[in-house]
Amino acid sequence: MALQFQIDATCGPGRAGRLLTPHGEIETPVFMPVGTVASVKGVPQEVLEELGVQILLGNTYHLYLRPGVETVRKLGGLHGFMAWPRAILTDSGGFQVFSLNELRKVTEEGVTFRSHLDGSPHFFSPESAMEAQIGLGADIVMAFDECTEYPADHARIKASMELTLRWAARSKKYFEERKYEVPWAAVADHAGEGARATQSRATQSLFGIVQGGMDVELRKESAERTIEIGFPGYAIGGLSVGEPRELTREVVEATLEHLPEDKPRYLMGVGTPEEIVEYASLGIDMMDCVLPTRAARHGLLFTSEGKVSIKQARYAQDSGPLDPNCLCRVCRRYSRAYLRHLYASNEVLAQVLNTFHNLSFYLDTMRRVRHSIRLGEGSR
Repeated sequence: MALQFQIDATCGPGRAGRLLTPHGEIETPVFMPVGTVASVKGVPQEVLEELGVQILLGNTYHLYLRPGVETVRKLGGLHGFMAWPRAILTDSGGFQVFSLNELRKVTEEGVTFRSHLDGSPHFFSPESAMEAQIGLGADIVMAFDECTEYPADHARIKASMELTLRWAARSKKYFEERKYEVPWAAVADHAGEGARATQSRATQSLFGIVQGGMDVELRKESAERTIEIGFPGYAIGGLSVGEPRELTREVVEATLEHLPEDKPRYLMGVGTPEEIVEYASLGIDMMDCVLPTRAARHGLLFTSEGKVSIKQARYAQDSGPLDPNCLCRVCRRYSRAYLRHLYASNEVLAQVLNTFHNLSFYLDTMRRVRHSIRLGEGSR
């Protein structure tokens, strides 16, 4: 089996469980740091391991453009290429192509787009997106979908949902016809014994994506028809595209009602620390977001006492820790004054330390959520 999912405890709709992948066990609900181009900006892989990261997210669009899927495949897939022995999920690139806006053209066959790097023309279809993700070798890969813009009228949302459903069926057909044991005879030595031991027998799993814009009835229809196609896991896509936060929650809740309880549920691209707690309590098992790393680069840090904009002059002589309730290496060692100095001086170390803390805060938040769910009801 490429993937196994087990729920161990529930507390209301929230659930704590385990997702077994060819590259290790993942405790759920889980937050997945985003390593868009096979790198979580500013944080090396050994530090991610120290933080307790169980699964990373990579992006097919960016890796397809640079360094190229074939290069990654020849170097042992993403696990070997980036020396990461734990699980990886790849997004199909649908959202990134969607965000190109004026640089893309959508047809039934797929999407023609221009690279944001050099303007060169490219084409993604469900089949080519699957081919690329098979080559990248992630444990979990995503069906190719169209992300509907916000706002959009009912006719537009309906047409986009129908296209996503047709693309989901094509994605599954191509994936099922061509999935195979990952054909890498050898993996680079620096990937570690764990990676080498599992790589030769690694297989991949394809998740479907539910769309439907902000229309809860179309979300219901999308969920039911995506389930009919049949996937080992289901994602809720097309959110955090500019809609109000309360509408995001309404759509997530409405969609969750129609997803199978025995399959992992993945909410794509959400959210703040408060939101990941909220969505985990509603029954979401997997989440990703660029916010902790992106905010860190702009000096916005998350703490138990609220958000801290470390760039502010008020911290210039503050000798206290960033977060007195945090035990991460940054909060144990460095003062707010020093972190403010690094940021004001445009030091690379500012990005490194800020990112470390924000990731630690997100991961600790999710650990507390899992613990709370397990205490709430106990083992099943």
